[in-house]
Amino acid sequence: QVQLVESGGALVRPGGSLRLSCSASESTFSSSDMSWFRQAPGKERELVATITKSRGRTKYAASVKGRFTISTDGAKNTVYLQLNSLKPEDTAVYYCYAQRVLSPYTNYWGQGTQVTVSS
Repeated sequence: QVQLVESGGALVRPGGSLRLSCSASESTFSSSDMSWFRQAPGKERELVATITKSRGRTKYAASVKGRFTISTDGAKNTVYLQLNSLKPEDTAVYYCYAQRVLSPYTNYWGQGTQVTVSS
């Protein structure tokens, strides 16, 4: 059973915007802190944004704070990442990640979606 399914990656111009989506199972969505990671060629995978299980707190990497926004839609069991004012250095594969905070403590990764920022 697939736990996380991502979509929304695309080729965009510098300064453009994009919204990534991550569809989760109800069980995973309701029991997990949800995050977005990204990995550029030749670089380590880095944490971009996190929203807690309760959805009451968010955290962002310094490089994206003020430009990206993580949010959720409980009715759809979906996590979003809104990417604004995109820069070439934002080019990476973006991954959704779920970390259960209730037993069983099982974590899941999405398959990744490519975001390319280029003129």
